[in-house]
Amino acid sequence: MYRFTKTVVALLLATSSTMALAQAAYTNIGRPATAKEIAAWDIDVRPDFKGLPPGSGTVAKGMAVWEGKCASCHGTFGESNEVFTPIVGGTTKEDIKTGHVAALSNNKQPQRTTIMKVPTVSTLWDYINRAMPWTTPKSLTTEEVYAVTAYILNMAEILPDDFTLSDKNIAEVQQLMPNRNGMTRKHGMWDIKGKPDVKSVACMKDCKTSTDLRSSLPEPSRNAHGNIQLQNRTFGEVRGVDTTKPASTKPISSVTAEQKLAMAKPAAPVKADGLALARQYACVACHGVSSKLIGPGFNEIAARYKGHADASAALTTKIKEGSSGAWGSIPMPAQAHVKDEDIKTLVGWILGGAK
Repeated sequence: MYRFTKTVVALLLATSSTMALAQAAYTNIGRPATAKEIAAWDIDVRPDFKGLPPGSGTVAKGMAVWEGKCASCHGTFGESNEVFTPIVGGTTKEDIKTGHVAALSNNKQPQRTTIMKVPTVSTLWDYINRAMPWTTPKSLTTEEVYAVTAYILNMAEILPDDFTLSDKNIAEVQQLMPNRNGMTRKHGMWDIKGKPDVKSVACMKDCKTSTDLRSSLPEPSRNAHGNIQLQNRTFGEVRGVDTTKPASTKPISSVTAEQKLAMAKPAAPVKADGLALARQYACVACHGVSSKLIGPGFNEIAARYKGHADASAALTTKIKEGSSGAWGSIPMPAQAHVKDEDIKTLVGWILGGAK
């Protein structure tokens, strides 16, 4: 992932420096990437730890963060559940010494875990930082990312209980990764002089050319999956196009500053409904509408609370503060990021039968 990200950033930088020249010859091909847009992309951490921010986190802190924000999907001890695969397991002290996971060769482990496969601790740090938790990616602080990474390695019996992981010692921790020597470079993608793993026979001569460089979506696909503008994540400098409206045919250079500002603002959403909010906040990743997934189906919740005078207040508290034990062993983490008015709409929709 980090290699691809650095490539994208390089392309953005190259695009910004050459866009003015291109616009002189063509119209309607976009604009230079802004510094904020590039910074929003350039967050990866490489195997040599370039890009790693200064900071630290303890195993103990990681345990607290894990139980509050990670265990609901990945299990109390990283054993996971019926949806996600286990994170830890399948490695031995001998693997830590050699840097090769024996279970990858002898197949004695019934299911391959993350810690069996991942060769670099930077990969763990980078992925946790950019993609977790599931419902609120990039919401963890730098300390929390260090701490959760340390706790995962502690659960895998790589780091001791009293360890503090930091940018100062992470290179030393890399030398303890069970599969650090298991990554192969024997493929054509590693070296530009290497043998390719695919062969193309497509004709690349006398191709039809076009000067229409406008980026566009085919009309049948434009709004096939809902308004893209409303599906943007709530972080970064990414702009989305309102796919409920026809594509503009005007050159970008002719768009006024006021129009650009209007285009950057999300379209006013239609009056929120429960199902839309359940999808927006990723509630449906754990709850089915009419059946159980990781947690109970919304219709099951409605049936349990039917006729309870305090149902609305009870569900509101559970969503805000999280809960455990009511529907089984898998806890639900607190959803403090959900707006109060959206919680009210969600609770009303659920108690109304989730229809």
